[in-house]
Amino acid sequence: MDDLSALMLQIAYGADEALDDQPIDRLVLRAPRPQQSASLPETPAPRPAARAPEIPAQLRAQTLADQARTLEELRQAMESFDGCALSTTATQLVFADGNPDSGLMLIGEAPGAEEDRMGKPFVGPSGQFLDRMLASIGLDRTNFLITNIVPWRPPGNRNPTDSEILLCRPFLMRHIALVRPQRLVLLGGIAAQSLLGSKSGITRLRGRWATVDVPGLAAPIPALAMLHPAYLLRNPGAKREMWQDLVALRQALEQ
Repeated sequence: MDDLSALMLQIAYGADEALDDQPIDRLVLRAPRPQQSASLPETPAPRPAARAPEIPAQLRAQTLADQARTLEELRQAMESFDGCALSTTATQLVFADGNPDSGLMLIGEAPGAEEDRMGKPFVGPSGQFLDRMLASIGLDRTNFLITNIVPWRPPGNRNPTDSEILLCRPFLMRHIALVRPQRLVLLGGIAAQSLLGSKSGITRLRGRWATVDVPGLAAPIPALAMLHPAYLLRNPGAKREMWQDLVALRQALEQ
């Protein structure tokens, strides 16, 4: 086929427009694309900035507690601590109530709904019942200081977990060290087990004096475990054992 016949065939196929000014010989291989000069080094991608290592919450709690020199400084340190998830669900910190110079310190488990609302420990039904029991041996809140092992209310008034107790322990131990009580009363099984390092139930621990070692204090502190007043409200038959423990406390305070 001559060139003219080939051109006419292209027009018949509808190819009536040229894409380039010059014809392209498809039989000739195109030159490869030029490679980047080896003498020009590639620019390395920037490295992400190194993140500062996160300090564990337990260590931060211990540091804040150790730095507190007064009860007010301890309260402020606990209010600023964001390492415990309970602080995000509770209304406020429940620190303590009563007389820190009395020589007697009562420690419960955790705040309830009324305590969370008012910001004071043992002000709900069980706390009011505890006040009446202590009044029967001549004590009121001018004669003792009362607090909890966990200063924030657990959701739904559930028991604090072992990890929550461990996380709050530096604050509690510093609280005791600053108050320097002559005696401790541990209200309920969780408080007794936590401070006495025992796995026994409260019915086995109650009514017997033990000792608690507190960092910063030269000598252990005598501690008496008692039934929690909330337990007594649910089990009125146990009031007899509680009365025996109250009498033992009164006798110890009179010595």
